[in-house]
Amino acid sequence: MEIERINENTVKFYLSYVDIEERGFTREEVWYNRDKSEELFWEMMDEINDETEFEIEGPLWIQVHAMNNGIEVTVTRAQMTDTDEMEETFGMDDPRKMFQDHAMFGKPDQLMDETNDEPEEWLSDMFVFSNFDDLIPLANKVHGYTFESSLYSFEDKYYLYINYDDAEMNDAKKTDLCSVISDFGSVSNMTIHRLEEYGKVIMDKDVFAKMEHYFGS
Repeated sequence: MEIERINENTVKFYLSYVDIEERGFTREEVWYNRDKSEELFWEMMDEINDETEFEIEGPLWIQVHAMNNGIEVTVTRAQMTDTDEMEETFGMDDPRKMFQDHAMFGKPDQLMDETNDEPEEWLSDMFVFSNFDDLIPLANKVHGYTFESSLYSFEDKYYLYINYDDAEMNDAKKTDLCSVISDFGSVSNMTIHRLEEYGKVIMDKDVFAKMEHYFGS
């Protein structure tokens, strides 16, 4: 999971479906099971509070952006007014009660309408690695998958961009590859456009073939 503190009242986190499954949930539960989606959300908020000291106070405005391989969630603490109506509606000791009327997850088609997002085709993925050496063991584990790859460095991290051959890679194969790579790195919501503008190109193509050439036994 990636966490970004936007300002005093807003935090954003990105959670891949691999992250979700590692926490004991399925993507079906996230979208269709209200109790499970609430449970996952509050687990994430507890983790965010531990890492960023983003305390839950009062009502939360929650925006979910469905991405091809995960979800991006923006959480904002609502600014209170002094009206009696607001105090009566939002003056709760337990902010979790607010969730009963403000569901984080709904059905994907409903979510797209609410966030004005269009469904995205699963054409690419971005992964982040803390160390370059974490990429080396991957080279002999991605045989059998068809994709293009490039590698960038940005702010002391390494970003692997995967562009799938959609004719050869169905969603099941893409999920398998994501799981393999996620054993060594993490899915990232960093965009390729930002890396091309601000990052440094380490390998512009054929990342794993070059890894095997230079570092293979």
